[in-house]
Amino acid sequence: MKKTLFSLALGMLLSAGISTAASAQAKMTPGTVMVGGAAMYPTKNIIENAVNSKDHTTLVAAVKAAGLVETLEGAGPFTVFAPTNEAFNKLPAGTVETLLKPENKATLTKILTYHVVAGRMTVADLKKAIKAGKGKATLKTVSGGTLTAMMKGPKTIELKDEKGGISTVTIADVMQSNGVIHVINTVLMP
Repeated sequence: MKKTLFSLALGMLLSAGISTAASAQAKMTPGTVMVGGAAMYPTKNIIENAVNSKDHTTLVAAVKAAGLVETLEGAGPFTVFAPTNEAFNKLPAGTVETLLKPENKATLTKILTYHVVAGRMTVADLKKAIKAGKGKATLKTVSGGTLTAMMKGPKTIELKDEKGGISTVTIADVMQSNGVIHVINTVLMP
């Protein structure tokens, strides 16, 4: 009897968990991706989504300090390679704090706009450009610099900055109303 009650209770708990997960999934808009513990809705713009990601608080603070909020809320479309907090933590100690100072706004703006490409480039678009470039695609950034996109294996896209640094796309195709975000694991430097 105890075993039957336990099985029944366990079954009810599992069923409740599954229905809760299913109802949460059903509420998500098609194309919604989870980033930093938050849903990134394709109906919202880059800023409206980014401010909710716990993994991108440093990036959001930097975008605000550089005065780029209005630009990234604009029509676009933009392709944003968005470094995580961990990516910013890889920089030498004190770098982020120094860049966030008002007197360094121009440098900060250049670094941030180096992470943005005009237009909407999905992973499929990037892979197509890499294939057309025989293994490499040169991307012109909003800052006027260039990034080199390459494949690492059959699925992973890497970006090489002008200083030779390499960043990997860890979450791809986070669609936005005004573009697309690709989460990256290293800050790119012009």
